[in-house]
Amino acid sequence: QVQLVESGGGLVQAGGSLRLSCAASGRTFSRYAMGWFRQAPGKEREFVARINWSGGSVYYADSVKGRFTISRDNAKNSGYLQMNNLKPEDTAVYYCSATGTGGTTPQMYAYWGQGTQVTVSS
Repeated sequence: QVQLVESGGGLVQAGGSLRLSCAASGRTFSRYAMGWFRQAPGKEREFVARINWSGGSVYYADSVKGRFTISRDNAKNSGYLQMNNLKPEDTAVYYCSATGTGGTTPQMYAYWGQGTQVTVSS
């Protein structure tokens, strides 16, 4: 089992920045790829970004490419999502997730955090 806890969400004005953190415990975090997903009210959970176990490979949704940066520090059992130039449409609950296989669909991720709210005002 891997336990994940997100932090760093909040309210920010459009154009602002936030950095989300994901603290992992349990089984060896470095064995897993990590992903960030988000879910807005009334919408399905959508992929945001993923990073492989070593941090050497990253992939982003088109909607956040160039604005968001995913990273990880396996020594600290932590992952991060730096979000710059935030837009009102980025408003959602953001979830950290881990998988042994990788991918961009929620079904491919076995472990999830409880989520952290990000609200971007216009």
